[in-house]
Amino acid sequence: MTKRGRTGSLIALALGAAAVWVAKDIPRQMGAKAKGDRLARVLASPQFAEGKFRNTVPASPLSAASMPRMAVAAMRDREARRPHQPIPVVKPVPGLDAEGLHVTWYGHSSALVEIEGRRVLLDPVWSDRCSPSQLSGPKRLHEPPVALRDLPPIDAVLISHDHYDHLDMDTIQNLVDLQAAPFLVPLGVGAHLERWGVPATRIIELDWNEHAKVAGIEFVATAARHFSGRGFSRDETLWTSWVINGPTRKVFYSGDTGYFPGFAEVGEEHGPFDVTLVQIGAYGDQWPDIHMIPEDGVATHVDVRGGVMIPVHWATFNLALHDWSEPADRAWAEAKARDVKLAIPRPGERVDVDNPPPVDGWWQQIA
Repeated sequence: MTKRGRTGSLIALALGAAAVWVAKDIPRQMGAKAKGDRLARVLASPQFAEGKFRNTVPASPLSAASMPRMAVAAMRDREARRPHQPIPVVKPVPGLDAEGLHVTWYGHSSALVEIEGRRVLLDPVWSDRCSPSQLSGPKRLHEPPVALRDLPPIDAVLISHDHYDHLDMDTIQNLVDLQAAPFLVPLGVGAHLERWGVPATRIIELDWNEHAKVAGIEFVATAARHFSGRGFSRDETLWTSWVINGPTRKVFYSGDTGYFPGFAEVGEEHGPFDVTLVQIGAYGDQWPDIHMIPEDGVATHVDVRGGVMIPVHWATFNLALHDWSEPADRAWAEAKARDVKLAIPRPGERVDVDNPPPVDGWWQQIA
C-alpha cells in the first residue's frame, strides 16, 4: 500500500472510530420511559388518554407528507437564515438584588431569572448542537455567553418539555455536579433525568395546574399547546408553560407552544405578570398549531397580562425556514402596534425588568 493509501486508511479509521464514539451516547440521549410511581402519575393525569398526552385544543405537528416539500424549501435562501456578521454576545454581569427582578437571556430559550433574591434557570442548553448526536443537527450560531461552571448558585432549574433544544443531556449532567438545585419538569420527563444520573430527590414532576415551592418561590405548571418526544414515539411526556411566583413579583414563561385560549385563562388565574418570556421563533406554515408566529407571541403576552415582554426561542439555532432576523422584526412591529413594552436583549445581556433597555434593533445590523 502506498503512503497516501495508508494515510487515507488511517483517516477513515479515525473518522469511523469517532462516529462510533459519538453514536454510543445516542440511546442515552433518547432518555427513558416512565415506570413505577412515575408511570402511575402519568396514567392518572387528566391530560393523558389512549397512551398519549393531549392538548386542550388539538394540534397537528409537522406531518410526514410535508417533509419532502420542507427538504426542497430548506435548500433555498439558506443565507437569509443566518446572520451575516457575528452575533454580539455580552458577558453576563453577576448580581443579585434581594428585592428586584432581572432576566438574563443566554440564547434560544435558555435564561436566568433573578427574582427577589432567588435564581431560576430556564431550559438550559449549552451543547453545540440541539440533537441526539454532536456530529449532526442544528448547530449553535453563537457561543454560550457564560460557561456552565461560571453560573452563580441556582435555586431551581425549570424544563418546559423534552425536545433537544430545551432538554440537553450533557448540560443536565454537568448541572448535577456543578449545582445543588432541584429540577422541576413536566410529567414523564423525570425518567429521562434519572437515566442521566439526576438523583430522584432532586426531581420534581408536575402536571398542569400543580404547584411546588422551592426556596420560597412558587412554581406552577400551566398548559401549553405543543407535543413531546426525543425518539420515534411522541407525546409520552407532558409539555408545560410555567408561572414563577416570588413573594411580590411574577414571571411567565411560555415554553414552546401554539396560540390557544388557555393563555387568557392563565392570565385570569395567575396574572398580572411583571415580565414574560415568550416563544416567537421557529414557526412555519406547516406547523402553526405548535409554534407561535411573533404576532401570536405578543397576543400571548397580552392574554396573560404581562408587563415587559422578552422574546425567546430565536437567534441561536436555525430550526425553521424563515429569515434569521424575522422573528424579532415582527415581534417589535407588533409590540409597537399593541403598545406592549418590549425588551430584546443580546445573548448574555441582563435586563432589569423595572428599567428595561430601549429596543435598539441590534439584530438588524448583522442580519
